[in-house]
Amino acid sequence: MNDRTRKKVIMVVLDGLRYDSARRYLGYLEHLVEQGAATCHQVRSELPSLSRPLYEVLLTGTPAMRNGITTNPIVRRSREVSLFDLASDAGLTTAAAAYHWVSELYNSAPFNPLTDRHQYDTNRSIQHGIFYYEDSYPDSHLFADAEHLRTSCDPDFLYIHSMNIDYIGHLHGGESKEYAGTVRIADGLLAMLVPLWLEEEYLVVVTSDHGMSADGQHGGTDPEERNVPFYLLASASQARIDSETTVSIPQLEVMPMVARWLGLDPDGE
Repeated sequence: MNDRTRKKVIMVVLDGLRYDSARRYLGYLEHLVEQGAATCHQVRSELPSLSRPLYEVLLTGTPAMRNGITTNPIVRRSREVSLFDLASDAGLTTAAAAYHWVSELYNSAPFNPLTDRHQYDTNRSIQHGIFYYEDSYPDSHLFADAEHLRTSCDPDFLYIHSMNIDYIGHLHGGESKEYAGTVRIADGLLAMLVPLWLEEEYLVVVTSDHGMSADGQHGGTDPEERNVPFYLLASASQARIDSETTVSIPQLEVMPMVARWLGLDPDGE
């Protein structure tokens, strides 16, 4: 690990956020893009465009045919090397405020809501975790959980996973006013927290696992279900970010990129 190039990273996954909706409704993040403090790229999600398989893609950089997490009902711990594994093995501090499927993939399965909501164990891949298990758990509470972990545990890698955009998308569709309003709420939460994170010299990634169709579905091949955003935000004192916004990033490359920003070898060597 190269301490001179290593950055602390916060990775935010806004579950179910379409690329076109991000560019229309994430006004604060788009402000940072306009000001040259962030870039936004399009990511085409892997298939199937479902949540649990794509959590595994984002955090291990492996396709479903290799990792075996091919559908949402598969409940077991990941058999791949994740960002949490790489970071904890290198002596970095890891934390997650996330849906309980993340705990099942990288700490233990099945999730027990009575004992597993709060987890603090430095011998686990996710050393500090606050996990929720209701899709309607408010994003405002989730981001408060994450900020508690950041300020109390000082993680090198903090993973934040919110569910409200996906939840409302399933109820009302990906082109509804309710869906758009929930995206705007997430933007407002980020507008409060991102300046604090950048001041503390974090690199911040904001992306999604999959999109959402007009009839409230995902899992298939349509662009509305697969195209998601990838924002990279950095403070003025960090390396300048290329202002190009049209470059597409393969979703399988997200994990290796984040690993390198953390100063880690994505191949685990």
